[in-house]
Amino acid sequence: MAKKLKQLAIYGKGGIGKSTTTSNLSAALADMGYKVMQFGCDPKADSTNTLRGGHDIPTVLDLLREKGNVDPHEAVFQGYGGIYCVEAGGPAPGVGCAGRGITTAVQLLKSNKVFEELDLDYVIYDVLGDVVCGGFAVPIREGLAEHVFTVTSADFMAIYAANNLFMGIKKYANSGGALLGGIIANSVTKSYQRELIDDFAARTHTQVMAYVPRSLTVTQSELSGRTAIEAAPESEQAAVYRALAKRIDAHTQSKTPAPLEKPALKTWAAEWAEKLIEIEKQNAVQI
Repeated sequence: MAKKLKQLAIYGKGGIGKSTTTSNLSAALADMGYKVMQFGCDPKADSTNTLRGGHDIPTVLDLLREKGNVDPHEAVFQGYGGIYCVEAGGPAPGVGCAGRGITTAVQLLKSNKVFEELDLDYVIYDVLGDVVCGGFAVPIREGLAEHVFTVTSADFMAIYAANNLFMGIKKYANSGGALLGGIIANSVTKSYQRELIDDFAARTHTQVMAYVPRSLTVTQSELSGRTAIEAAPESEQAAVYRALAKRIDAHTQSKTPAPLEKPALKTWAAEWAEKLIEIEKQNAVQI
């Protein structure tokens, strides 16, 4: 019997640490013995460079623009731990939809049965989550990904982007779309940040998969063009990513989230603003 391919989509607003998290997750899964493909779905095409020593790879759309017809194998490169790296790319600046590359790249690989040929265990789509428009919603809308995870911090705009993503998941949930696996809380260094994200998760009927602290290890690793898993395998940060990989590997059931409507989200944010003022006052008194 053929093994079941597990397809994940990792969403998050720009700059939240989505690609860092995804690359370290891919590296950790590869270290566990799995065959992994990381599929970059951001027009910047920089999802996989820390899996390849900081080196960029040509994108699917770049290859199509140059050659017209492309053998899908020309767009697949191997990196750390044998991870297969693909970058969808985007249109020329000022032209077309930034999400178009996802549709084109996925169709190219799937129509040529590349996933089956490579005998993959995991395909992980790294997707920009600021705007869940037609192109960027492909992994959700088309059911390409079985499980969706969102990377967020305690910053309101990151929470806002996550809530928008939840709305997109809910919209397509009854038509075969992907469901939500949970939240990956990034850059969590203070207890109130953890409490805020926990509260958001509870109100939207989801779970937190991991709390990833802000770490100098990540910065040092990425400056050398590597993940923390590769550059600092014995570090505490690498242990956090390995624990996340094990939890996601064991994850089998995703659910439809309950996103907050905009008035409710604003009310929730205002309540937390008041709480944070009180926390700041208490800390000032203790000093």
